[in-house]
Amino acid sequence: MTAPTGRGRLHLAAALDQPDVHRPARYTESARLAESGGLDFVTLDDSFLRPGLDALGVLASVAPATSRIGLVPTLTTTHTEPFHVQAQVATLDWVSRGRAGWRAEVSTTEGEARLFGRRHSAPEERLWHEAGQVVEASRRLWDSWEDDAEIRDTATGRFIDREKLHYADYQGDTFSVKGPSIVPRPPQGHPVTVVEAASAHARRTAARYADVALIAATSPGQAAEARAALHEQARAAGRDPDELRVLASLTVDLAGGEGAASPGHGGGGPRGTAEGPLYRGGPVGLAELLAAWHESGAVDGFHLRPAEPRGDLERLVNGTVALLQHRGLFRTFYPGSTLREHLRLPRPANQYALTGEQS
Repeated sequence: MTAPTGRGRLHLAAALDQPDVHRPARYTESARLAESGGLDFVTLDDSFLRPGLDALGVLASVAPATSRIGLVPTLTTTHTEPFHVQAQVATLDWVSRGRAGWRAEVSTTEGEARLFGRRHSAPEERLWHEAGQVVEASRRLWDSWEDDAEIRDTATGRFIDREKLHYADYQGDTFSVKGPSIVPRPPQGHPVTVVEAASAHARRTAARYADVALIAATSPGQAAEARAALHEQARAAGRDPDELRVLASLTVDLAGGEGAASPGHGGGGPRGTAEGPLYRGGPVGLAELLAAWHESGAVDGFHLRPAEPRGDLERLVNGTVALLQHRGLFRTFYPGSTLREHLRLPRPANQYALTGEQS
């Protein structure tokens, strides 16, 4: 099903990060809480810099216990094989029945490079350029199976229509992939690509390749400026900027009461910190902040990182989100079943089916 595009709808996502938790059941509990509030998706960070559970594996275990919420793990494109990355994300989309996304990230340190022993670290600009190429190669591989390539004809013993399989034949600066993929085309066509646009290099990659860009801002004016710049870069790259969702990322500490309201913010925040924008106050003040920024057109929505993973997520869903729903500013049910439908993004056409290219 193709979801309509459009502006104006508030999008909300939450981080499930719990660095010291190694029991997948805890992540499932948090994801189900977020789903009860109708959030678009949840994210789970991952990095080669620290030990911990594999984000994609955790969210794959969460998928059967949820039914609507999008699942977005972080995958690092540096030092990993693009063919494997795309197959993992496609598999998550199948396991979740069309609710997968992935946040593309890069590894910049020599310590991370030594874990693999294949090459040294590289400048950030080069790594983000490579990340964009991984996204492009992944989309070609996802399209390497047409939607009806599977025949499953037991009478003739034919499982696949080979004329509907295609070679990706992608040559990047540091890798090449031929294809086709080992995983059939995902339910969403292309799972949703998220990029945290924290640097100029990441912003360029986000503008050209991302479906969702995450930005850091401490005022609606700053957020609007960042959104406009991303849209302009997307347009320059030949994209329709209306198909790029821009979400402001905030850490939220909701345990400190209502706090003193500041004009345009509510609850005394957000304030800039070394870790990024921080809102500290109550759920009501946060609802006022989110509503004000969104209604001003500054952003399409928000990616919220609970300071206290369990308590603040509960206050967010049962307090802030419930208030936004009561005011008619956020949906009370999921109108669709896929992450693309939640985000009002169209399902991409298969580039090889359109051109009629043969395998």
